Amino acid sequence: MALRFPVKLLISSLMLMSSASALAANVYGEQLEGFQYPYPLQHFNFASQQQTLSMGYMDVQPAQHANGQTVVLMHGKNFCGATWEDTIKALSQQGYRVVAPDQIGFCSSSKPANYQYTFQQLAQNTHQLLQQLGVDKAVIVGHSTGGMLATRYALMYPQQTQKLVLVNPIGLEDWKAKGAPWRSVDQWYQRELKLNAAGIKKYEQQTYYVGQWKPEYDKWVDMLAGLNSGPGHKKVAWNSALIYDMIFTQPVYYEFKDLKVPTTLMIGTSDTTAIGSDIAPPAVKAQLGHYNVLGKQVAKLIPGARLIEFPGMGHAPQMEEPQKFNQTLIDDLAR
Repeated sequence: MALRFPVKLLISSLMLMSSASALAANVYGEQLEGFQYPYPLQHFNFASQQQTLSMGYMDVQPAQHANGQTVVLMHGKNFCGATWEDTIKALSQQGYRVVAPDQIGFCSSSKPANYQYTFQQLAQNTHQLLQQLGVDKAVIVGHSTGGMLATRYALMYPQQTQKLVLVNPIGLEDWKAKGAPWRSVDQWYQRELKLNAAGIKKYEQQTYYVGQWKPEYDKWVDMLAGLNSGPGHKKVAWNSALIYDMIFTQPVYYEFKDLKVPTTLMIGTSDTTAIGSDIAPPAVKAQLGHYNVLGKQVAKLIPGARLIEFPGMGHAPQMEEPQKFNQTLIDDLAR
């Protein structure tokens, strides 16, 4: 009888270890080699900051009845173009051409040893890609960090932006101005080196899916964990650190008022994402990441903006409830 509790504890521990190791079973290359993209992956090679870089992207043609419009999907910090899988399919079936790039430093794109990351630079990279593809004007959809990038793109290239759609964008507030502590790039790097499947899943479950989990989310944990544990481990972590510094130090918040393109905000109201909140003092943390409030505030700052809320949904509504999200997006684009 005395052995029963330790045996149960051992079995429980082994099950947890098995679950975590299953999520991290696959290891991917520095540019996510080995991970299966939902559509053919192509690469755009270009010169930037005295080096040749490679930008992965999917260019998906309309499945039927082309409507002559192109939608560009910009991924977030812990996402890739592949995470737009369901949205790409839905838009393609409605006659849209869909371009989903992986930004430099992310996923299937180059991880340069030295790169000055700015949202302006990433916007210019994307603009060059679209020029190469013959896309003169497009609907720009940005999620999470991609929302900050999409905002910068629309500010830089208003004539090439048919419409701007921001899906739970970060940067609806200036965290540092509210008191969130600054991290050095070296501190970010040490943090990123420690990423693993269990930690990624815990964060995503809490923030992206409001405590819920579905089996279809596992592959996105596998994607990030496999990239971070692969041969490019240190390069991936270093670029991630540089990108976090860009996000924290280059707010777009003060320029929402300057947008001159039709804009829609799509907000999961239970989102609490805020860079630096994990190390912020309790009084500061309590003020950060309230998307149920931030969406309404920023909608008033952007001239003529439309706000669509998804009550009770988290940071990634396009992945949490893809069918509902995609139909809402399609309806909005048809307005």
